[in-house]
Amino acid sequence: METPAARAHQDGAYTREFVFADFAEAFGFLAEVALHAEKMDHHPEFTSVWNRVQFRLTSHDEGRPTERDRDLAMVIDRLALKALGRADRKN
Repeated sequence: METPAARAHQDGAYTREFVFADFAEAFGFLAEVALHAEKMDHHPEFTSVWNRVQFRLTSHDEGRPTERDRDLAMVIDRLALKALGRADRKN
């Protein structure tokens, strides 16, 4: 399975950090990810501190990333591009 672009494979998980302009943009992005993750019934580990959101994706029952993690990573990347694009238009 291919690791999504710019996503680190570390300690049996895909990890990635996104940096937004402010807390509201980061939180809005995280809310969108939550809606998609719920539909997929696959929930990421995440940390959010002000304008930074970090994800760790793995399938705990497999002890490694699976296709479900790859699929969720692709959704997260697409949502991040959309959110960051909105931020660029504000400036």
